[in-house]
Amino acid sequence: MSQLWENKPAIRWGIIGVGDVTEVKSGPPYRLTEGFELVAVMRRDAAKAHDYARRHGVPKVYTDAGALIDDPEVDAVYVATPPDSHHKYALMVAAAGKPCCIEKPMAPSYAECVEIEAAFAAKQLPLFVAYYRRTQPRFLQVKAWLDAGAIGAVRHISWLFCEPPRAYDLEGKPNWRTEAAIAPGGYFDDLASHGLDLFAFLLGNFQSVTGYSGNQQGLYTAKDAITACWTHTSGATGMGSWHFGTDAREDRVEIMGASGTIRFSVFKDGPVELIQGSEATVLEIAHPAHVQAFHVALMRDQLFGGAMHPSTGKTAVHTAWVMDRVLG
Repeated sequence: MSQLWENKPAIRWGIIGVGDVTEVKSGPPYRLTEGFELVAVMRRDAAKAHDYARRHGVPKVYTDAGALIDDPEVDAVYVATPPDSHHKYALMVAAAGKPCCIEKPMAPSYAECVEIEAAFAAKQLPLFVAYYRRTQPRFLQVKAWLDAGAIGAVRHISWLFCEPPRAYDLEGKPNWRTEAAIAPGGYFDDLASHGLDLFAFLLGNFQSVTGYSGNQQGLYTAKDAITACWTHTSGATGMGSWHFGTDAREDRVEIMGASGTIRFSVFKDGPVELIQGSEATVLEIAHPAHVQAFHVALMRDQLFGGAMHPSTGKTAVHTAWVMDRVLG
């Protein structure tokens, strides 16, 4: 079905919440991708909003999200605020009848994610969520191996992620990522959501999920120790462990099949490995300079009538269900 934005020479984007994530990771692709323009940014701190606009060459600055959303010269909106405001802003974008991309996690709870997805579906509006690992070459290589049957039938996937407490947490400084009211799972919400969403992309949807979560250190109100086990619809089993108070950092994923194993990291810029018996294929595939570049380019393709993007509101709702199940 043809949409109004398919016939535009360029789709004009506005960003709500131009914080750190938009400096290099996500913001630049909205002005560097052919067919996209970044025309407006919003931040409650006017001085910081104007500074961002000056440095990134953005013509319009807002301190009110509603004003940006309702601007007739803004065709689509990227919500890059902390997750506790995603639900509010996303529903405003849907009401305005504009395509939207929401930073991950889509919202703090599965119920809010369901409401967001339903609002966009009701108006047949494109909704994307920034689970950009579904579009990155290193993880597409893993998917290519799996799809080609390089390790046979997948039996099990495991992920261990742990890291020492961060200095500002030890000092008790404010941090939205560790405030239970904003991110109930703490760094798990911010980081593990990436991997769990990626696993659904690689192995198919989760079928059953159980988990344990607690706060071992007492440094903040959110959880800091989480473990889980699950099954995928394919029958493969899985397990994960995420701890944010260990002595050393570790990020290790292993997918075991009937005739081989694949190993990689979700966050570390290390190799992806395929082990088949005594033979090993080790590939170094670097992340792009702007990690959301491929994600944004594929949004452009869909909006101009091309293939569906791999990270949509529907897929993100499933990831939110998994996260809620893990956290209980």
